[in-house]
Amino acid sequence: MTDATLGRPAHLVDEHPTFVTHLECGLTGERFEADTVQTLSSAGRPLLVRYDLDAAREAVSRDAVEARHDDWWKYREILPVRRSEDVVSLGETFTPLIPVPRSAARLGASWALVKDEGRLPTGSFKARGLGMAVSMAKEFGLTRLAMPTNGNAGAAMAAYASRAGLETFIFCPADTPEVNVREIALQGANVWRVDGLIDDCGRIVGEGKEAMGWFDVSTLKEPYRIEGKKTMGVELLEQLGWEVPDAIMYPTGGGTGLIGMWKAFDELEALGWIGPERPRMYAVQAAGCAPMVRAFEAGERHATRWEDAHTIASGIRVPAAVGDFLILDAVRDSGGAAIAVEDDDIDRWATTVAQEDGLLICPEGAATFAAWEQGLERGLIGRDDRVVLFNCGNGLKYPMPPADRVLATPVDWDAMAAGA
Repeated sequence: MTDATLGRPAHLVDEHPTFVTHLECGLTGERFEADTVQTLSSAGRPLLVRYDLDAAREAVSRDAVEARHDDWWKYREILPVRRSEDVVSLGETFTPLIPVPRSAARLGASWALVKDEGRLPTGSFKARGLGMAVSMAKEFGLTRLAMPTNGNAGAAMAAYASRAGLETFIFCPADTPEVNVREIALQGANVWRVDGLIDDCGRIVGEGKEAMGWFDVSTLKEPYRIEGKKTMGVELLEQLGWEVPDAIMYPTGGGTGLIGMWKAFDELEALGWIGPERPRMYAVQAAGCAPMVRAFEAGERHATRWEDAHTIASGIRVPAAVGDFLILDAVRDSGGAAIAVEDDDIDRWATTVAQEDGLLICPEGAATFAAWEQGLERGLIGRDDRVVLFNCGNGLKYPMPPADRVLATPVDWDAMAAGA
């Protein structure tokens, strides 16, 4: 239900309490003011939003939150927007958990659910982070935003910023899928293709800040995309009756969602909504761009840039991530792993899940199935483990194999029956 005039979820019209206290460097713990525009910490690392969780625990119960309408704004006490009038909404709702019994049976596994983020506005999980970042940009009075994107993040920012009346400048690698570039342009952004990878696009955003006066909304270079993405973790546990799954398979490029979910679990424990149990977090990357996997296997806390990055899963083709240590900390602290998968296996699983379980998933989502298969083979994941796989985008946004058979008349029914 929405307020017809302003487009906000109706349960936010009267009040929007939040318990934000300050921002904190994810590496050093240095504190920063919450109610002013911030980017990276003085150490050049991501800032994390902190809350007075004791006060939030006294103010609202888990049961009261459950009774609210199912969108991510229901968790407003642990989200950063202070004023309901600054919430920018496109009609968000919970994304479904979908069983994939045939795919599980193929692997000899007994329990698996896909969290299908392709059902969100703009067709991907990027709506969560960018919806939050744009809402905060509106609250701070920013008017011009810029970012690099492999496709879906740019589409989400274009949509939410247009909704808020903000100007956007978006830069994509030259091989970004055509549908994403056109989607970004149609939703009102100034968009360019760039001869390079996403970090090359990011460099343009950084270099243009003084000349263009824009605010950089790159992954983890502002504090609020994490807060939007963390709602995946809260929402998931509410859907599971506040029971923690054994494993989460998450496609990892910049890693905002994995970092956000791990942060959310700690906040939920502090609120008394869950206990100390945690899922094992598996950061899934493509073999052609696997900086986190390389750092994980080498026992390093920071990842070096991956040269000559390539994969069909463009959303996880991120050669370097500013939040690398936060990703690796979460993976290690959870008892999980970082897993690299081949493009052939990504392609195979996209087809398998579509044909056997009827679910059209994006390449990055298919990568989680390939990693699940590999984790089972390596003994990292048990056949009876409760596994949640994140499909981060709607499969309709990606190229599909040709289907070019033409039926001649009169119909040769014998040939059709024989599969010709």
